[in-house]
This record gives sequence, C-alpha cells and structure tokens, in this order.
Amino acid sequence: MTDPIADEVRRLRTAEQLSVREIRARTGLGRNRVRELLRGVPAPERSRRPNAKDDLRAAAVELRAEGHSVNDIARQLGVAKSTAYQWVRHLPLTEDGPGAERRRAHAALMTEARWAAHREARDAARDAERERAAGLVGSLADRDLLLLGAAVYWCEGTKSKPWRRDDRLQFVNSDPGLLALFLRFLEVCGIDRAVPGYRVSIHETADLDAAVKWWVRRLDLPVERFQRANLKKHRAATVRRNVGDDYRGCLVITVPRSRELYWRIEGMIAELFQTVGQREPELTASEA
Repeated sequence: MTDPIADEVRRLRTAEQLSVREIRARTGLGRNRVRELLRGVPAPERSRRPNAKDDLRAAAVELRAEGHSVNDIARQLGVAKSTAYQWVRHLPLTEDGPGAERRRAHAALMTEARWAAHREARDAARDAERERAAGLVGSLADRDLLLLGAAVYWCEGTKSKPWRRDDRLQFVNSDPGLLALFLRFLEVCGIDRAVPGYRVSIHETADLDAAVKWWVRRLDLPVERFQRANLKKHRAATVRRNVGDDYRGCLVITVPRSRELYWRIEGMIAELFQTVGQREPELTASEA
C-alpha cells in the first residue's frame, strides 16, 4: 500500500522541481518529515546553492587530466592536499599519460637529492675500507700463491668424482682476475703459459673473434694455443644480461698431463681442511 503523502511530496520534487521550503508551504509538513520522504531524490538544479569551490574543482579535474599529481594540484590551486585528493581520486594517473615523463623526471630528481649525500658517504667509506684492506696484501711468496691457487681451483675448477675419475686440471671462469691468479699458480708449479690449451665458451650471438683477441691481450696468452670455441645456443625465451661489448664469455684453461699436479692440489686442500678442522674452541670461564 502506497503512502499518498509521500507520493505527493516526491511528485512535487520531481515534476514541479520545488524546493524543501516550497514543498513544506504546499503540504504543511515539517522540514524533517519532508527531508525523510525525499531521501534518495536529487534536489532540483535551481535549488542548489552555488559552491564557491566549483571552479577550483573543475580546474583540479583539468590539471589531473594533464597528468599532474595531487601535490601539484594542491599547490597550484592553493587548497589542502586532502581536498585535492577528494576532487580527483576518481581520476587515477596512467603510466603513459601526458605528465608521466614529467612525473618520472621529478621523482628521479627528488630521489637523487634525497640519497646523494648518503651515496657519497657510502662511497667514501667503501674506498677507505678497500684501501685499508689492499694494504694488508703486500707481496705474495710462492707458498701464498700455491695455497691461493689450490683454493681457487677447488672452488672453480673441475674435480674428479668417485664414479668418474678425471685427474686433470681444467679451470673455467669469466673473471680475468681469478684466471690470472690461476695462471700465476701454474707458473709457480713450473707450468708456462704456452703449455695449457685455451678455449672460449661463449654464446653464439656474441663476437667470438673479438673475445679471443681480448683474452689474448688481457692475460698475455699465446693465440696459437687457443682451440675451437664452445658456442652456446641462443634461446630466445631466456632473458640474458651478459650481452654487449663487455661480454667475452668464459675462458677454459686445460692443463695437459696434469694428473700429479691435481693430486698435489688434493693434498693441499685436504691439509687445509684438516688444519681448520683441528682448531679447538676456546673454553669459557665456567667450562674451564
């Protein structure tokens, strides 16, 4: 059953576009009663009071469409950030909008300003620590090079397995520093750089000839000792970062007739492990 009074109030609002005051005068109802009956019914445009900020709201929407951030809009229009956000929150920024590049540049500038001093202090501390640590190295005796070379080989070189004996030296790496250290180790063991065979392992999309020339110059190697390269097949689905002019692949160093030297490395590594494993822990006062 419908309420005729409610129907009449809504008719006056929608059909005749009357205000609350005019409906009260026509029906004799109180203001709260009229408002209750009109809940959900929009007010007529003519009864709405002009908002002093309507122009600012429209300007905020235009600025948002141009790609401005909430902070930019609030600053340009002289309103609070919360007000600017309420006006434009239904208009999210897009990554490809007109102001996207400007926002990214501004963000990069702010980030640089915020972290520049921190990076400078970090870099200075790093340089000081590296310089202090470099001073600890000094000159290396043959014994030092033997132990270093054996440890480096045991980390990066090929090793025999119980199910597959292969007692020969083969060292593979892309770091010229480690490779130079291993070559120096071989020299201390009486093996000249003209003895091992060398092979570049590199992706087929790279410049093989340039890589070979670079390794020859960088490590002072005889080019005639280089063997056929190992070309790795390129997989289009793989995202590789080792690309560009600085990519020279890995260098494989194979030492012929190196079974006895491999056994010596095994002996040195076993003794190193035995030495560090025999160190007794210091007793505390309570344990003593």
